[in-house]
Amino acid sequence: MNVATRKAGFTLLEILTVVLIISILATIVGVKVINKPTQARIAATQAQIQEFRSALQLYKMSHGNYPSQVQGLEALCRQPTAAPVPERYPDGGYLESRNLPRDQWKNPYVYLVPGADGAPFEIISYGADGEPGGADEASDISSRDM
Repeated sequence: MNVATRKAGFTLLEILTVVLIISILATIVGVKVINKPTQARIAATQAQIQEFRSALQLYKMSHGNYPSQVQGLEALCRQPTAAPVPERYPDGGYLESRNLPRDQWKNPYVYLVPGADGAPFEIISYGADGEPGGADEASDISSRDM
């Protein structure tokens, strides 16, 4: 058997090229995936604020007024004890949970009565930093912007 046999396999250059291509693709996909949790948190917080707005509308239709600043958003979960106390408060409240949800960064929502620009109320999440102002993930999310 004088026929020279060539062993099958990859050269070092071929392996390095494949590794480079995989690294480039992983970087592109990684950057896109890293940004998604931030967008998801913002979208979930906006959805929660919309749920609060709907519950506040139901509260007003039932009782003739929105919860006061003192009563806060807790009035959507439990019957308020501060005036004006609603007479016919539903057993389950106005939200699915008996505990007031927090925003996606585990910070409490801010409820202002009256809201900015003459709105009857405003609901705010101060974002990741829990402080007014900020940019990107730390920017404020307000019901007046929806």
